[in-house]
Amino acid sequence: MNRDTAYSIVREFVKSENLIGHMLSVEAAMRFYAEKLNQDVEKWGITGLLHDFDWEIHPTLEDHPSAGAPILREKGVPEEIVSAILSHADHTGIPRDTEMARYLFACDEITGLITAVAYVRPSRSLYDLTSSSVKKKWKDRAFAAGANRQEIERGAAEIGLDLWEHTDNVILAMRKIAKALNLEGSLSSPG
Repeated sequence: MNRDTAYSIVREFVKSENLIGHMLSVEAAMRFYAEKLNQDVEKWGITGLLHDFDWEIHPTLEDHPSAGAPILREKGVPEEIVSAILSHADHTGIPRDTEMARYLFACDEITGLITAVAYVRPSRSLYDLTSSSVKKKWKDRAFAAGANRQEIERGAAEIGLDLWEHTDNVILAMRKIAKALNLEGSLSSPG
């Protein structure tokens, strides 16, 4: 399985550009952590990219991602990736017993919150965003109410990182693809 094949699966099943942006964000965060931990960057990235591929066709907790797993297997996605994707949803009962699975869970919800904070900044950019800005919005439970803060906290704990260190890491990862996410805003790339 290579990234091009994984991306073609995404494009086959996902029409929402916002959802694709979320999946690209999780992919970027997974690649960041894989590199930092000397893991298989390609495998971790593909896992992040594919994790929500079935959300539009199975938009309920009962079905997502369980009903998508057979599709991934038919498409030749390795079982290690399928298992990690299944484990990112607590209701599947699949344990997060690999480092890759724990990091997928940790990177999922937080990317949505980071995106929401970036969109309301005057710059509309990831380039000047830091965890302190996310922390200010964290306290406002009405802001980005769909971002499950308990899962975000639990995800950071499962990978053994302070929540705000993890937030800064994910922001750094997402900056690498800010243009693709339409989150350069009024700023230009710092390098």
